[in-house]
Amino acid sequence: MHISEGVLNGPVLAAGAAAALAGTAVGLRKLDLEEIAQAGMLSAAFFVASLIHVPIGPSSVHLILNGIVGLLLGWSAFPAILTALILQAMLFQFGGLTTLGVNTVIMALPTVICYLLFGPFIRRSTRVALPAAFACGAGAVLLGGLLSGAALMCAGEGFLEVAGLVVAAHIPVMVIEGFVTVFCVTFLKKVKPELLPGGRESYLGERRLNR
Repeated sequence: MHISEGVLNGPVLAAGAAAALAGTAVGLRKLDLEEIAQAGMLSAAFFVASLIHVPIGPSSVHLILNGIVGLLLGWSAFPAILTALILQAMLFQFGGLTTLGVNTVIMALPTVICYLLFGPFIRRSTRVALPAAFACGAGAVLLGGLLSGAALMCAGEGFLEVAGLVVAAHIPVMVIEGFVTVFCVTFLKKVKPELLPGGRESYLGERRLNR
């Protein structure tokens, strides 16, 4: 899902950079000191997962894990994903520095949208939480693929077929990411539920009651 250098035109690159800057600013403002270590670990997981990629024209297909990153970080997924993308661009030439803003929006914005849509259901019963987790993992990839395709379409009519191929190629990734997110949510609900959306507030409230 990384878009390479030299593919997008100036207006698309500028819009992506502005959106990424705004999202990162909001994410940093919402990131508590206690969550920095967690954000760092999730950024590292995102970094490693998306190292294994299959090139498709000017883009690529790979595991992303942005669904679970969004569930655990919310808006703070923006700076976490941006950090990983900077390291990938500098160390392995994945994506590029000029497309950094667009690639950040493609991978981080869907995480925030899915966090807002499905996060409230994660703390409920398993019957509700697990389908919501699957939808979050798969939906984040779907939205990312659509954004990637839209960015390529804005680059010119020559990328229209490539945009459709990028979206279609991510369908298997959607299913895999959905099940990975379900597994992670199931595990965290058992061992560390305070990490899930709304879990920290619930955990602190229970501690106050038990004092």
